[in-house]
Amino acid sequence: MQIGVPKEIKEQEFRVGLTPAAIRALTEQGHQVWVETQAGQGAGFTDEDYLKAGAKLATTPQEIYQQEMVVKVKEPLPAEYPLLHPDLILFTYLHLAASRELTLALMKSGATCIAYETVELTDGSLPLLMPMSVIAGRLSVQFGAHYLTRQQGGRGVLLGGIPGVSPGRVVILGGGTVGTEAAKMAVGLGARVQILDINLHRLNELELIFGSRVELIYSTTQSVEDCVKDADLLVGAVLVPGSRAPVLVKEDLVAQMRPRSLIVDVAVDQGGCIATTRVTTHAQPVYEAYGVLHYGVANMPGAVPWTSTQALVNATLPYTLKLARLGLTAALEQDPALAKGLNVKAGKLSHPAVQATFPDLS
Repeated sequence: MQIGVPKEIKEQEFRVGLTPAAIRALTEQGHQVWVETQAGQGAGFTDEDYLKAGAKLATTPQEIYQQEMVVKVKEPLPAEYPLLHPDLILFTYLHLAASRELTLALMKSGATCIAYETVELTDGSLPLLMPMSVIAGRLSVQFGAHYLTRQQGGRGVLLGGIPGVSPGRVVILGGGTVGTEAAKMAVGLGARVQILDINLHRLNELELIFGSRVELIYSTTQSVEDCVKDADLLVGAVLVPGSRAPVLVKEDLVAQMRPRSLIVDVAVDQGGCIATTRVTTHAQPVYEAYGVLHYGVANMPGAVPWTSTQALVNATLPYTLKLARLGLTAALEQDPALAKGLNVKAGKLSHPAVQATFPDLS
């Protein structure tokens, strides 16, 4: 198969779809891989690294999108829409529920679009979303601690406190991968941590992980209100695969939060689970609403591209190899998990959650 790897054009997105090691694995199986010049530079990979791995360099994105399959990191942006075509397999994160415009563009293109975030194993786990969820969860507290400093506009709270002074309060909505990793970081800093979730089985699992170091609370409207009002750092970590994130914190509740407290909504790439959340970028990550700071960067792992590129490609490479070796039809037939990643094909929506989000397009 002929495979293209473009340079990401999202603002301050430094990750890349394939590492030199991954390209070597593909070329050793007889596949041809084109990499756009400087595509891996932000993640620490030079053009020379790719050439040594067997890749060919392309100087324009047009050359990349002429290939049979494009492997990238983030969803196509409007400048890339004209490059999509019916003979293309697009393998990347899409998060269609958060963007009607993108959904329509992919349908119009006729391309076959497989989304990393909806590839799903039989146990319900999301193997291509997990590594980025781990990183985003950890970064949510790392960035949270930074923006809570007074110089960044925050409350001036040290999350770990010191003897004689209470630690900061971290409230995490959702006990999945993002929430668990956020809790690990917050506990490590010495913060007081609360996780809210509606899944009692998951709360029991979290007790085995954290013991008494984390307060585990069944999520109801009342419990969310009680916890959020006292939070120094609120982390939104809710996920419904393929669907828009449910809004758990309404505007009036944000208005009742402590002045200069901080919200980090990791669910922002699926629309956000806090009503006042909007998408921001690494260039301007924070804004204020109702006296509360909001961090809404939709590609948080892009801040640590050396780590996150390798973590992502470690997860995606087996599926990329399968698509390249078997072709689209056979790969989807033989791998039910990969088949669940199919979001758009021949101008039609194919994933149930995306269809439910846009019923008028189905």
